[in-house]
Amino acid sequence: MLLERDEVLGAAAAAGAAARAGGGRWVLLSAPVAGMGRSATLEAVVRQEAGGGAMRVGRVRGVPEEAEFAFGLVRQLFADDGAVPFAVPAGADEQRLFHRWVTRLARWAAERPVLIAVDDLHHADEPSRRWIGYLARRIAEIPVLLVVTECGDPSGPGPFPSPAGVSVVLRALSVSAVVRIARGAGLGREDVATCVGAGAGNPALVRALVADLGDGPLPRPPAARSRSRYREAIADWLGRGVDPCLRQACLALAVAAEEGVAGDPGLRRQLAGLCSSRRSPDERSVRRLDRLLSHPLAREAVLAAAEPQEITALHTRIAELLDESGAPATAVASRLLRVERPGEAWMARSLAEAAEEAVRAGRVAESAAYLRHALSGPLDPDRRAALTMRLGALELAHNASAGIRRLHTGVELHSDLRERARAATALSAALVAGRDPGTALRVLHQAGRGADDGELVQVLQALAALVSSHDNDAWRGAVAGLRALAPTAPPAIEPLVCGLITEYEAGAGLCSAAEALARVRPRLAAPVDPRLRTAWLGSAATLLQWADRLEEARELTGRCLPAPPVPPDLTDVGLQCLLSVRAEAALWAGEFDRVITENAPLVETTAGQGVRLPHLAAMVATAHHERGRRAGAWEAVALAGPRGGDSSWEWNELGYTRALLHAADGRWQAALDDYLACGAGQSAHGFVSPVATPWRSGAALALVRLGRREEARGLAEEELRHARTWGTARTISRALRAHAAAVGGKLALSSLTEGAELLRAGCAPVELAETLVDLGRAHLGAGNGRKGRDTLREAHAVALRLTAPAPQAGQAPATGRLLDLTAGALREGGVRNRNGGHALTPAERRVAKLAAAGHTNAQISSTLCLTRRTVETHLTNTYRKLRIARRTQLMAILER
Repeated sequence: MLLERDEVLGAAAAAGAAARAGGGRWVLLSAPVAGMGRSATLEAVVRQEAGGGAMRVGRVRGVPEEAEFAFGLVRQLFADDGAVPFAVPAGADEQRLFHRWVTRLARWAAERPVLIAVDDLHHADEPSRRWIGYLARRIAEIPVLLVVTECGDPSGPGPFPSPAGVSVVLRALSVSAVVRIARGAGLGREDVATCVGAGAGNPALVRALVADLGDGPLPRPPAARSRSRYREAIADWLGRGVDPCLRQACLALAVAAEEGVAGDPGLRRQLAGLCSSRRSPDERSVRRLDRLLSHPLAREAVLAAAEPQEITALHTRIAELLDESGAPATAVASRLLRVERPGEAWMARSLAEAAEEAVRAGRVAESAAYLRHALSGPLDPDRRAALTMRLGALELAHNASAGIRRLHTGVELHSDLRERARAATALSAALVAGRDPGTALRVLHQAGRGADDGELVQVLQALAALVSSHDNDAWRGAVAGLRALAPTAPPAIEPLVCGLITEYEAGAGLCSAAEALARVRPRLAAPVDPRLRTAWLGSAATLLQWADRLEEARELTGRCLPAPPVPPDLTDVGLQCLLSVRAEAALWAGEFDRVITENAPLVETTAGQGVRLPHLAAMVATAHHERGRRAGAWEAVALAGPRGGDSSWEWNELGYTRALLHAADGRWQAALDDYLACGAGQSAHGFVSPVATPWRSGAALALVRLGRREEARGLAEEELRHARTWGTARTISRALRAHAAAVGGKLALSSLTEGAELLRAGCAPVELAETLVDLGRAHLGAGNGRKGRDTLREAHAVALRLTAPAPQAGQAPATGRLLDLTAGALREGGVRNRNGGHALTPAERRVAKLAAAGHTNAQISSTLCLTRRTVETHLTNTYRKLRIARRTQLMAILER
């Protein structure tokens, strides 16, 4: 079935009529690519013009295998002429030969008009092509119809003279024609669309697709061994049916289209012109190729037909063009990944830049792939060392052993002692994250012994002291070394020395929060050695957090920690400290969702991979606990894995969190055991202050539940003494609450009243809500019902603000431990909750419900037949009673 070739058949009919009347004509059927139906159309012309013996037919065909043999095409036509030479005659002899053959053809035509059908002239030998041109220039004088097919650029100069013939370009089939073919084969809608898209109107490709789709859907799994006629057709076209320049352009555009690069018109023109010959494909040919290659099946088939070395060379050239054009580094690098070995300096540079670009977007695996590929090529030693260290840092969170091995290699690659020392600090931090502080310290000590720079030795000593905080045995000795260093420490090192000593003294109960602030704040403005910057800020932020200067502490973390989705660098021990501060400061501020959002991904990523982050896991678990997600809390605890051989303070934090969860589940003995284990760990670390883990308070509350009040009182009083030494409202109020539980009676009421007064002026919402609940219950128990009810309502308001600040549309009302605690206390005390919807008048409640549902004031006014001023008054009263600021907060409260 020949579709949409009426123009060709009409032109052939006119030319045939002229030839039969004595005036010969030629018809050239050209197509820019193979598969357009040249041979089929040629046969249709022969049947039309020579049917019934109207013309004598001579058929010849050019084949690539005979293109080097002179007059091979002519020999097909005059097969009985043994005088057709096998070599090209010189000068006038060729002219005489051409004339003899035309004369012979004229004698044939005198007997009966002749139709000469020449298929694939572009594959014919050059002497035969010259003779065909010679014939076309003289054809008007003899009754001969010359019909020639050729695959080539139709926009180029014609091979024959215009007056004696016509050139017809075989156009691509229209969509309707392709649909007709596909539906005629019984294909469904999706398969018909595939034929339209991947066939690009090329009859051969369309019919190959129809045949393939008759065997099942495309694409098929790689393991499937079924024949692909479509791929065969593409391969045949690229191998024989297109000139080398267009073939090269097709391969280039297919390779470029893999990453969407060919969409850039300027770059597309450069790619299309990659042919080694001087002639580049015309714009129309490139557009036709674009149309074909827009379908993935076509791209896959083209690439499958190419040689591997061709693809590699094209990826290299495309990467170079992209690099020269200023494209994003990742666009360049994605091409270089297809090159077996990046052997030039610009390639390594592009891969390294792409790695950083990918990291900034949070694509760590992609970044690591770029660096590994860069390291596979030739690099100078320093560059290799730097890229190895960077790759080790990226690998660490996902595979600690691989990352640490890579960092070891990077340290050894550095020949400069200063750079080696810098690399050693990164390796030591990685070892800390891998819970091996002992080896981390040995790495730093070894780097210090090899240094001949006194200041560098002191920098390493200060960093080693920070690492020592993860080892009970080393910590005290490190602090003693810092005390000895402090009087003579260079100004750029002294702030960290002072910070670490202050951390030790704060934990040992030797200084107050006010004293710690007096030391830290002035030094924040002092210049610090860049190698110690993150470590110093981590120490300062820790002390600021302990002193309840949460915003100041978080401001310091924000200076260094990257914003999501960029992962933190765990090869920086200072950043590890800042991560802990950021998480705990958010927890103390009651921002539980933020704790989870910022830290859960890292904890989950590192779980089971060799890096263990028990403190961050504890913070995430506590945040889940506060949100009322008990199962999520225990899952977060489990992510930290079993305790290793190290004695880091982080395990004490995790133990404290585990005790909290046991207490929440009512397992008081298990809670007590974990509180006491936490205390033993802290004591071994020389940390007696309750500022970080108020384990005595927790243990006292558990002992009270177990009926052991005297033991509870002893722990509570000791806790209170240490808390007053530190002097912040949070630590004192926590101790006072435990003391109240242990002593009971009027002393309890006094302790809780003091704690509440301290907290009302502070920034500890969790502790305030807990203390107010206990205080409200104590007032009710003492017979002071009004004070008790008001205090419980105040506790509920705090919990409500903390738990459900502004639920988004469509979200369920927030829940949480504190909200459940305060709501339960209100119910137990028989207290009417004026912080909820029950505090509203019926009119206010009707208005509030409509506002919560998303109605505007005008709509509410119309619905309830109220003036807009009345609606606004009701809403103002509602906001005041419910202690909220926006109507988006209404739904969560009204549903309670």
